[in-house]
Amino acid sequence: MKTHLLERSQRIARPCAEVFGFFSDAHNLEAITPAWLHFRIVTPGAIEMAPGALIEYRLRLHGLPVRWLTCIEEWEPGRRFVDVQVRGPYARWHHTHEFEPDGDCGTVVRDRVRYALPLGPLGELARRTFVARDLDRIFDHRLASVSKVMA
Repeated sequence: MKTHLLERSQRIARPCAEVFGFFSDAHNLEAITPAWLHFRIVTPGAIEMAPGALIEYRLRLHGLPVRWLTCIEEWEPGRRFVDVQVRGPYARWHHTHEFEPDGDCGTVVRDRVRYALPLGPLGELARRTFVARDLDRIFDHRLASVSKVMA
C-alpha cells in the first residue's frame, strides 16, 4: 500500500487561539468544504474535541454516497490535532493540523495529510485519474474559504 502526502499552509491575520478555536469546532468543516461534496456532519450535538472523539460525516463523491468516521488521535490545544479515518473511502487517512503564532496577530496553519487508497493497482489508478485532483480541489477550496471566513 503506497502512502501519499498532501500539504497546504496559509497565514491568517488572526490570533492563534481564535484560529485554533475555529478549526477545532468540527461543525465549521461544513462551511469550508466545497458544496459539490454535499458534506454533512451527522454526529449528533456538540462534539467535544479530545483524544478518542469520534466524528461521523456523510458526503457524495462523484455522485456516490460516502460515510466517513474519523477519530481524534492527538489533541494539543492551541498547537495541533490529528484526525485519522476509522471507516471510510481510504485505506489510510492521517490528517495533522498545526497552528503556529506568526507575529502579534497572525497564525500559520499547516495541513499534512498522509493517505493511501485501497484496491492496490486499481486504487493507484484511481488516485492518478481523479483522487489526487479532487483532494487538491478540496484543500484549495478550503484555503480560500478559510481566508474569507477568518478575514
